[in-house]
Amino acid sequence: MLASPKTLEVMAIQEASLQRYQENLDSLLDTLKANPKKELILAPEVFLTGLDYEHMTTSAKFSASALKTLKKAVDTQILVLTVILQEGEEFVNQAVVIHKHKIVHRQEKCKLFRLGDEDLYFQAGKKKNIKPFEINGVNYAILICFELRFKDLWKQIEGADVVLVPALWGALRKKHLEILSKALAVMNQCYVLVANSANKNMAKSSALISPMGECVQDDKKSLIEAKVDFREIKKIRRYIVIE
Repeated sequence: MLASPKTLEVMAIQEASLQRYQENLDSLLDTLKANPKKELILAPEVFLTGLDYEHMTTSAKFSASALKTLKKAVDTQILVLTVILQEGEEFVNQAVVIHKHKIVHRQEKCKLFRLGDEDLYFQAGKKKNIKPFEINGVNYAILICFELRFKDLWKQIEGADVVLVPALWGALRKKHLEILSKALAVMNQCYVLVANSANKNMAKSSALISPMGECVQDDKKSLIEAKVDFREIKKIRRYIVIE
């Protein structure tokens, strides 16, 4: 296991997904190129295509092609996004972590949002696959949007230093997103990075929350830039021991 770094420069994208898929991919590639010093970049849920239920096959084909392009573009940075992919006759909403030109972690959304008809279009992933994973000495975990509401999943990802939440979270429940993400950071004594969509009727609220509940958030910005300080995690875990 590598020794964890002292800090990590992170960025959450807070932009709207456009109808033309290629424009979303171009925007993501431009963000990567323009921010080479950002070590980790998180995109909103299904940023490349949105939930385009009328064109699921097209969404999946584009996403598969886009991943090939993104793998070529991503070297030392870590890029995290979710994409619509087709597996047999089913479609899945899959979180993908790209680093050094490879997909180093995959995780399918297991808690589907019925109010948004996700259960009608997606096959749910397996709950057991939601667990911490390591990159360069840092333990990460991913909760995709609605999964943030399930306290049993919080228990399942204990020990993660940084929890990543790609989201497509509605404006009517904006406070829920903010409260839950802060509570998770405090409860699990970790950093929580949220990237939520800026589409119409979406909550925005993209943020980096520290283990003390301190928050970097600005709904007026399209990119939320912040720094993870791993010394803060060690300090609070020594100071307040939760068993």
